[in-house]
Amino acid sequence: MSELIIIGYDDHETADRAYNKVMDLQRDFVVELNGLATVHIDDKGKKHVEMPQKIVGASATAGGLWGVLVGLLFLAPGLGLLLGGAFGALSGKLSKAGIDRSFRERVEGMLTPGSAAVVVMAGKITEDKFNKAMAEFGGTVLQTSLSEEDEAELAADLAGEQE
Repeated sequence: MSELIIIGYDDHETADRAYNKVMDLQRDFVVELNGLATVHIDDKGKKHVEMPQKIVGASATAGGLWGVLVGLLFLAPGLGLLLGGAFGALSGKLSKAGIDRSFRERVEGMLTPGSAAVVVMAGKITEDKFNKAMAEFGGTVLQTSLSEEDEAELAADLAGEQE
């Protein structure tokens, strides 16, 4: 089971500090990352997604799914995704997995010009320690879970579409 956690902040600096704290928490084994990114919204409303090149411990399955989730949540639908006509089917499967239109709209609603977010996909997390460590930054938290079955099904669908 993976947890998808999106924490929205009013400014870029706080998001960057929170991002660095998540990296520290991974080194301290509080969270096992499958994906981590920051999303900065500039003053004109354009989204800038930054992801580390490699997350230690992330599986190939999680990595492929991570790219799709970031694309669906933060970039124009289909941009950078070579899914063609399968986009609707994939979107339906994501909805079944808890990432439905309502969740995407809540994500979009917290991303206003000048704001930022930290996006975490965690394979394992010690929630009480994670929450305590992240509390100092405040922010708006959105969270959903993806079961191992949903992840495997989505990853298989993605692999099939890219062949």
